[in-house]
Parts: sequence; structure tokens; C-alpha cells
Amino acid sequence: MALSDVKCRNARPASKLVKLSDGGGLQLWVQPTGSRLWRLAYRFDGKQKLLALGSYPLISLAEAREARDDAKRLLLAGVDPGKERSLRKADSAKDSFRSIADEYVDKLKKEGRAVRTISKVKWLLDFAYPIIGDKCIRKIDPAIILTALRRVEVRGRYESARRLRTTIGSVFRYAIATARAETDPTFALRGALISPKVTSRAAITDPKALGGLLRGIDAFDGQPTTRAGLKLIALLFPRPGELRAAEWEEFDFESSVWTIPEARMKMRRPHRVPLSKQAISVLTSLREISGDGSLLFPSVRSASRPISDNTLNAALRRMGYGKEEATAHGFRATASTLLNECGKWHPDAIERQLAHIENNDVRRAYARAEHWDERVEMMQWWADYLDELKSKNPRVISIDGRRKPAVHTPTRPSTLNPTAVVHQTPIQISNRRKSY
Repeated sequence: MALSDVKCRNARPASKLVKLSDGGGLQLWVQPTGSRLWRLAYRFDGKQKLLALGSYPLISLAEAREARDDAKRLLLAGVDPGKERSLRKADSAKDSFRSIADEYVDKLKKEGRAVRTISKVKWLLDFAYPIIGDKCIRKIDPAIILTALRRVEVRGRYESARRLRTTIGSVFRYAIATARAETDPTFALRGALISPKVTSRAAITDPKALGGLLRGIDAFDGQPTTRAGLKLIALLFPRPGELRAAEWEEFDFESSVWTIPEARMKMRRPHRVPLSKQAISVLTSLREISGDGSLLFPSVRSASRPISDNTLNAALRRMGYGKEEATAHGFRATASTLLNECGKWHPDAIERQLAHIENNDVRRAYARAEHWDERVEMMQWWADYLDELKSKNPRVISIDGRRKPAVHTPTRPSTLNPTAVVHQTPIQISNRRKSY
């Protein structure tokens, strides 16, 4: 006799398993513990099999009957419904957001992305996994992604939430490229998040104040390797991450060239840096300290790991420069500003030395030139200029030989270091993108 909802609700447990039949192989098993489970008995290839359909009342009688009918249709088509379910589960696990994100991270590794970049991606994805990690990527919609983003945003981490949306979008675009998703739901979330407050990295661009900073670096009484790092970042103005992880094998002392591998470069291609005589001198002294290892700046805790991100900034703080006055990354803005202001060098040579990414497609097509000879001359001029600033020579208080209070405005006096002049607004030298 067919079951009814009343019979299912009133089914009572006994000392042994009770099986209530609904017909067509559908049964409600009443366990001695009181749980009630749907089971479908069927035969395939001459073998008796059993398919679990869920528990009652979570799965209603009507839903159980629908599942039975679906299984019967598969049997008529010569398909084992139990095996079909196993295959669907395997596909679902393989197509979960987490599994595809893992593939995406592996792709980044194979492309030679920096370890730090990959660590950031994995760190961001960890915020998303509790909400969407185990869900089939095709079933994830903008609303559930927004839930994951809000969990980050509510902590006041607006920039992290924005980057998480970008990272989730990258995973979806990878899924689209590998035929496991059709759309990127993060596109619909543009404008949904609170925009983080944009702050400029502090940089000293007044020549006289820069001379004071350089003298402070020479007098720094901390780790000799840290002092060397500050000298090199002023002379060569790479990104701090490119410098702190530098290895001795990257330096050609005969040709006076430092070649930064693409794995550490933001623009994802190797970058050559001409070495001035002053830079060679600093490197030669540094090699006596750390030359036995592979790293220029090994951590004091482990020779196999470079100094931390904060080492150079912490040294500047120890010298009396607040974070609103000077940063390690700010030396790039310092060099860009003063090199452009002096008018001696082609802007493209400066941009190429800064390893900036050109966003304009037309300009990118014309910016392939290395400008190498000019950059070699420019880097030596820059090192000589820094030496003059450091020597307190009054004729170079201004970069063009005339006295002037600062490179550009607005400025405000430093509270911690009276010689520092701080610029709070991003520097716009031309219509090209400036990303320090």
C-alpha cells in the first residue's frame, strides 16, 4: 500500500529496523533510533542495489517519489542511478570554487609569479572559502559573493575586500577559460563595496631635506646590511620587495648591471638596473658581510630568508622619520620627481628605469625601447647628485642651481624631522600613469 504523509509522520521505531514500502522500490526505513530514511531498491545488470535518497521529513514524500521516478528513467536509459550520482558528486567536487581556485594558484606558480604574490592570493582566498569554497562554481551568484565580501568589509578592511573581489573574479575568469563557468558574477558587484581612502606614500622631494636624509642614512647605527639597503634603495630606487629579496647571482660587477628576474617584477618581465660607481662601492662592502650566502639581505633569524618588508621602514622610523614623512617605497617618488624636474633626461628613460607599466596601448607600443645608454648615464648622474646633496654643497640645494623652497606644493613641515618636507598629494608629472 502506498504511503501518505500521515503514515510517514506517525511511523514509530521498533526494536528492529522497520521498512515501509511506497511502491516502485521506494521505502521509508524507520530505525530503532527513531530516524526515518528514504531508500530506493532497484536492480541493475542483474544485481540488487540500494540508493539513499535522504531523510524524512527533510525530504518529503513527494520529493522522494520524484527522486524515485528520476532513477527509474535512468534505468530505462540503461544507466545505473547510483553510479550516476557518484559521478555527479565527483564533478561537483572538481568544480567547486576551492578546487578551481587551487588550480588558479598552481597556474600562477607555473608562470613564475613571486612567492609573495601567491601568498597574498591564498591569504585573500581564505576569506572566501567559508562562504563559497565548497559550492559548485556554476551555482555561485553575486549575492553570495557579496556576503563573503561583507564579512571582510565589516571589519573596516575596505582595501582587502576590494582585492578579494578582484581575486574571486580572477578565479571565475580562469573557470570560464577552462569551460567550467559561463559568467563572472563579480562584475555585477562593481560599486557595491566601500572605497578605501587613498593615501600617498610619503616621499621627500626637497633637495635640501633629501641631503639631510642621506646623511642620516650614513650615520645609521643599526645593522650594516640595513644601512646598505637604504643606500641602495636611494641610489637605484627599485621597489622595496625587488631589493630586499635580491640575490648575489643577479649582479654582474664587470658590466655594472643588476638584472631583477621576472618573478619579482610587477610588470612580469626581467628588469635591468645600471649600477653607478657608488652603487658598486656599496655592494662591494656589503659582499664582505653577506657574500657567503645567496641573499644580499638575509634575515638575522635565517640566512635562507630575506629581511622583512618592514625592515627598511623601521630603520627610517629609528632615524626619526615618521611614516607620513618618508618610506622605503617613497624613494621611487623622490627619484621620479627630481629626475623629471631637472629636465636632463627623456621621460621614457625615467619611466623605463622605474619599470612602470604603461596603461596606454599606443604609448606602450612606442615604449619598448630600453633607452639603455641614457639610463646608464642617468643613474651615474643621479648617484653623483645625491653625493652633492649629502655634502651640503649650497649650489645643489636646488636641482637647477637656483635656490627654491621645494620641488612642488603643497607641503607641510615635518613634526618629527625639521628638515623633511612632506608631500601629501600624488605627483602628476605628465599624463602617464604614476604608480609608486
